[in-house]
Amino acid sequence: MAFYIFIEISNITMNNTIPKDVLTFFKKLETNNNREWFNENKPEFKALEAQMKTIYNQLGAVMNTHDQIENIKIFRIYRDVRFSKNKSPYKTHFGGAFSRKKPELRGGYYLHIQPNNESFIATGFWQPSKEDLLRIRKEFEMDDSEIRAILNEETFKTTWGNFVGDELKTAPKGFNKEHAAIDLIRKKQFIFTKKYTDKAVLANDFLEDVNLAFKHVRPFFDYMSDVLTTNLNGESLL
Repeated sequence: MAFYIFIEISNITMNNTIPKDVLTFFKKLETNNNREWFNENKPEFKALEAQMKTIYNQLGAVMNTHDQIENIKIFRIYRDVRFSKNKSPYKTHFGGAFSRKKPELRGGYYLHIQPNNESFIATGFWQPSKEDLLRIRKEFEMDDSEIRAILNEETFKTTWGNFVGDELKTAPKGFNKEHAAIDLIRKKQFIFTKKYTDKAVLANDFLEDVNLAFKHVRPFFDYMSDVLTTNLNGESLL
């Protein structure tokens, strides 16, 4: 079960940087991941959390100038350990998701802040529904030229690289394993990620870089939103 905190998007500009104390706190938590230490240091965490809420909120407001952001979710620090071998009670990062306006706009954005050069941003489609996945695969089967043009555009490719995520080892049921677009059809997720060092995260232009990277993904989102809101004849499903 995902736990998260809702925050509203306000009409403000980005003028904050990621506090160095965020990375320092999580480094200490990595070696003291227990309830006793966390409870003793909870006031410090709550102060850092308040600063990070403002930062995520500011980023969402700026993103809203080139997209339509419907919700921002900052995920709580508490881990659900019921089905995990790792019984550490706390996450050692901040994570926040930015949702686009549904149902006409598809896809989402994610910002992950973690020390030891483990920070990253991600965007795309993490868990498309069975129906959406089939629709995407059918589109690629019918014509993969448009999606390949988007993926190979210089700015897009320099920013995001190639798809990451799960894929099948062979063709999905009902698809020809020899199809020219089988490399795309096999995919189960359509995700892009961009990693950041600790130095980059603490830089003054970090949030601007994140916003620009998210802006560069827009052609992909426009294409996928069109695919997922129409049938194979191009007729609207909304």
